[in-house]
Amino acid sequence: MAWIQILIVVVVAVALLFLLASVKIIREYERGVAFRLGRLRPVLDPGVRLILPGLEKMVRVDLRIVTLTIPPQEVITKDNVPARVNAVVLFKVVDPTRSVMAVENHAVATSQMAQTTLRSVVGRADLDTLLAHRADLNEDLARTIDAQTEPWGVHVKVVEIKDVEIPEAMQRAMAREAEAERERRAKIINARGELQASKELRQAADVLSGNPASLQLRYLQTLLELGADQNSTVVFPLPMDIIGPFLDRMPRRDEKAADTVPTGTNHNGPKKPSTQQESEQHEAGAGPEHDLTPFPEIQLERPDNV
Repeated sequence: MAWIQILIVVVVAVALLFLLASVKIIREYERGVAFRLGRLRPVLDPGVRLILPGLEKMVRVDLRIVTLTIPPQEVITKDNVPARVNAVVLFKVVDPTRSVMAVENHAVATSQMAQTTLRSVVGRADLDTLLAHRADLNEDLARTIDAQTEPWGVHVKVVEIKDVEIPEAMQRAMAREAEAERERRAKIINARGELQASKELRQAADVLSGNPASLQLRYLQTLLELGADQNSTVVFPLPMDIIGPFLDRMPRRDEKAADTVPTGTNHNGPKKPSTQQESEQHEAGAGPEHDLTPFPEIQLERPDNV
């Protein structure tokens, strides 16, 4: 009887071990693809499931979004510029059965397909497009990779180009190009500002020229601004409108002086010496300081118009 009890205990222990080995817990974000004697069974939903050891086999499939980093790829752009490009791919499994039946390892297959597609798409674009229009390239990459992974039950959601490395010589050339472009824009903006300022100054001059009093007020305001800076040297600008009346009177004074010229004066040249002594002094080169002869008397005639 003892050996029967021992046999029963052994059978019960084996049954318990077999039962424990058969119990599988599938999480909410997982699905189970089971095979019974090599035949595909329906997809197992989350919960407790019994999988007979030796008779059935289950493959767990994760339905969460997977982040896949593409290693740097050596590419040559459309304008023959070498670059190193790396990217990140976000994908998820939408059909567990096809992800197991259609491909051996959908993650590795998706990674390899993303690398080849990245080299192909970047090679069709030039460097400016690669740097300035990444959004379009990302959409093109996601659409192309998703079209290739769709038969595997894998949906590619996002593809983002992380970094673009270009040679140092190309970086210096791009920096010089950007500097020249900014200088060109600065010169154009400066020229436009000068043009607008000249137009405004012309309008201001037209307004000030209409009323002389406004010009005087502007002059006084300028003097006030100069005095407020506490400078050691003060420059006083003198407008022509202030000295204009004095300049207009100068020709009149010249005319009056011409009318009062003595009759004995020779207008064609210096007055000739009248006496022999004066002629000798003139030939000897005596200056005004050595001239000892008295000045000749000059009679002035009163003009009639005075």
